[in-house]
Amino acid sequence: MTTHMPVLETARLIIRPFCMDDLEGIHSVLDNDPAAVAAGLRNLSLSQRRDWLDWSVSNERQLGNLFQPPYGDRAVTLRDGTLVGAVGFVPELMPFDQIAWFRNSDLERRHYRNTPEVGLFWAIDARHRRNGYAAEAARALLGYGFGSLQLARIVASTTYDNIASAGVMRRLGMRIEHNPLPDPNYLQVVGVAIP
Repeated sequence: MTTHMPVLETARLIIRPFCMDDLEGIHSVLDNDPAAVAAGLRNLSLSQRRDWLDWSVSNERQLGNLFQPPYGDRAVTLRDGTLVGAVGFVPELMPFDQIAWFRNSDLERRHYRNTPEVGLFWAIDARHRRNGYAAEAARALLGYGFGSLQLARIVASTTYDNIASAGVMRRLGMRIEHNPLPDPNYLQVVGVAIP
């Protein structure tokens, strides 16, 4: 298994590690993305965003050096080099067995424990949405995750009101599941992809 994710290419996109030259572009992307807002990555100062980007660049390199999964943010660019967004894998730690599909049994519980899953995320610049870039970039990561990493499943999560994100999940062929419980408020809609 390789641990340094290679640059991925699709018909229209290049998915590559971030570099510090991406600061202005990704600052604009994340400051206007609904998922970034939900993750607390909106309204950061340029200095705070620089710290985040520096961490992202180091994270890419260091996880691979430690033979760990390639969790983290990757730049999504058009073939001409224009930065249009971010995509990547993240560890998702949530009480997934609140959702029936994840349960090993039909027993109802009063308390659910958090379990880890490999999560897939995407954020596309508002000026470049509705072009299919999110699905195209996410599909490339699914291919890498199921092919090179041999993952058993990959999940994506969003809120009930993020219809665009749920639409990307559907275009990816993910099974869409809803949490029947009101809490936690960050576990609402989950897309599940299996090879």
